Amino acid sequence: MDAELVVLVDEYNRVVGAMPKADVHGAATPLHRGFSLYLFRSSDRHLLLQQRSAKKRTWPLIWSNTCCGHPGPGESNLDAAKRRLKYELGVVPIFLEEVAPYRFCVTKDGTMENEICPILVGIVDCEPVVNPEEVQSVRWMEWNGFIASIERNPTAYSDWCIEQAKILEDTPRCKELLATA
Repeated sequence: MDAELVVLVDEYNRVVGAMPKADVHGAATPLHRGFSLYLFRSSDRHLLLQQRSAKKRTWPLIWSNTCCGHPGPGESNLDAAKRRLKYELGVVPIFLEEVAPYRFCVTKDGTMENEICPILVGIVDCEPVVNPEEVQSVRWMEWNGFIASIERNPTAYSDWCIEQAKILEDTPRCKELLATA
């Protein structure tokens, strides 16, 4: 998947170019488009979390939201999320929606993330089948347990996951989805 192109943008999310994914993330990562997805199980609205693969260049073995990725040139965030869900976890969502904007820039172990990265939520009615190139392991968690886990052990989670969880806590659409379980 490193051959995929990442869309480079300016601070107003206007396209300024594209670059191979393998070349984007480094010490001085250019601003680019991404997405973060939080997927809930249809039966009980538990959240699917993933531990990033030990093989990942960025944030290996860190727990994070269900799926992250980059839309390619001309690809919508929703289509990119569906593509990555299928590739990383072998699932197809029955519902998917963009619920909040998000912009972040953080550096860890010499690698910078620098993204305009809207937050998506979705619902699935099947169990994941992990791609070990991308995902070390997965677990389902009740939302309040997830928030408590972040508060108890923040170093176990990706920086963006922690920030986005706080945003989702205050997002009416996310509250609606959790309330309908």
